[in-house]
Amino acid sequence: MSTPHVVVVMGVTGTGKTTIGPLLAAALGVPYAEGDDFHPPANIAKMSAGTPLDDADRRPWLDAIGQWAHGRAGLGGVVSSSALKRVYRDRLRAAAPGAVFLHLTGDRALVEQRMSERKGHFMPAALLDSQFATLQPLGDEAGVAVDVSGTPEEITERAVAALRRLES
Repeated sequence: MSTPHVVVVMGVTGTGKTTIGPLLAAALGVPYAEGDDFHPPANIAKMSAGTPLDDADRRPWLDAIGQWAHGRAGLGGVVSSSALKRVYRDRLRAAAPGAVFLHLTGDRALVEQRMSERKGHFMPAALLDSQFATLQPLGDEAGVAVDVSGTPEEITERAVAALRRLES
């Protein structure tokens, strides 16, 4: 990509945001920020207990991600955020108008299988249904959707190619 954009890697839990984000950042030569690190402790406790976050819980988290993205404007960066609803993505874009979205998509069975294989993550598979129910796919926002089947390297290659096509 010729102009360094901030790319928000989005999607439901278990689609590989934390795996693909750093690989994408390395491929683009920009820094990566893990969206989960922006959650306040109360959010992590709530999710760990199997309770979905509500919009009020998400606001300070989205604002922190947006602040990071704003600071990377013109420099480029990759940050992960579920960004499931349009209003969440609008909030991120209000802070970082040039941000583009990479929506990692996959069928529920694949995502659930990957969630069952990961260790030490605070988000239980029980919240997957609520994530899919909340998800509003990209509309007219700047971004691309990439399927998460295949290896992380294959997914990253598809993501880089899709982002380059978006730019041209």
